[in-house]
Amino acid sequence: MYPTSCDTFVALPPSTEGQRIVFGKNSDRPCDEVQEVVYFPAKEHEPEEKVECTYIEIEQVAHTYAVVLSRPAWLWGAEMGANEHQVCIGNEAVWGKESVDGEEALLGMDLVRLALERADTAERAVDVITDLLEKYGQGGNCMEDECGFTYHNSFLISDRTEAWVLETAGKYWAAERVEAGYRNISNEYSITTKIDKEHPELRTYAQEQHWWNGKAQFNFAKVYAYSTTARIEAANGRYCQGRELLKKHEGCITAEKMMDILRDKESGINMEGMFMTTGSMVSVVPKDQNFPGVHFFTATPDPERSVFKPFIFVLDIKQLKHTCSPCFGEEDPVKKKPRFQSKPNRKHPLFLKHEVVAAIIDSTRERGEKIVEKMRALEKQKLAEMEKYLTEGIEDATLLVHLFTDTVDEEFSIYSNA
Repeated sequence: MYPTSCDTFVALPPSTEGQRIVFGKNSDRPCDEVQEVVYFPAKEHEPEEKVECTYIEIEQVAHTYAVVLSRPAWLWGAEMGANEHQVCIGNEAVWGKESVDGEEALLGMDLVRLALERADTAERAVDVITDLLEKYGQGGNCMEDECGFTYHNSFLISDRTEAWVLETAGKYWAAERVEAGYRNISNEYSITTKIDKEHPELRTYAQEQHWWNGKAQFNFAKVYAYSTTARIEAANGRYCQGRELLKKHEGCITAEKMMDILRDKESGINMEGMFMTTGSMVSVVPKDQNFPGVHFFTATPDPERSVFKPFIFVLDIKQLKHTCSPCFGEEDPVKKKPRFQSKPNRKHPLFLKHEVVAAIIDSTRERGEKIVEKMRALEKQKLAEMEKYLTEGIEDATLLVHLFTDTVDEEFSIYSNA
């Protein structure tokens, strides 16, 4: 049994409350896999420098942007994240008629991180990913403990003004621009006839494979996807449920509403079992560049039993460098532990404490309800505090350097008194 359940969402005006973009994703992975939240600052790189991704080494660019990522602790890339320009990206596994290359190349998760490090807009992120696909390809095992689990990738990408859906099949791809309303993706191809960018050989390749006759209207999902499998049917169910949940809140979608969607278990969006939601992210990004984006991460499994903790990019890192240098780089304010090769050592302190508290919530109803109540109260407090930054801007950026870890400490306090 393999994970088949990830969902990514974006809502844009007029679907959102106010002139804001709201992005959200659940990352569904093996239930014992640790997901960590990490921050990497912007950096200048030397000519001819290389970057070691999960499986392969590729050419580095001259400058990389600051990024905050939620990633499985064993790999280089990320399931989801954001950068200093308020570009947000999440990816999904997809399967179709094009065979999946088992050779080690770039994982979809590597592509998420690379695009965030190199793109200052959502459209530019599409170009970064597709250029890398053409040059290096996608492939490699996507689970630490299982061999041969590979897939193609789809991506939902947003910035301050718009969103893009990018869906791939090997090196071939199609992309759809989203300028208003809402959009979601699951583990199936969802781009149909609205294609705003595409691989130059996308259609001719489909004709060569006898998937399309060249005369009928070109529908990417219909041409490149499997007609039906149990995996696709399950993904379609979640996709439809997710769309309905977005529609239900249309016109008033907020970060809190997006968190509610990610917590929904009846729809299967918040997955339980051997493969479950191991990390969640919600971002709220004002269209007005005078206000910061706020990015919330759980860093723990099951958003229903987790706290969404806020992170804000410090706007002028250079000015803060002298006073706050210990808070950036390898020992950054968000990263909870270094990456280890030994799997048991990857469990960061928050993950370990959360495991204990989750067991209490499951086994002791009254005590568990009180813990969850305190967790929700902390989250609501942080949402209210972040609203001030979202509407008034930032006066003192030094107060935000430890925002995420300070919230983790408050979460620890709840767990310690449980």
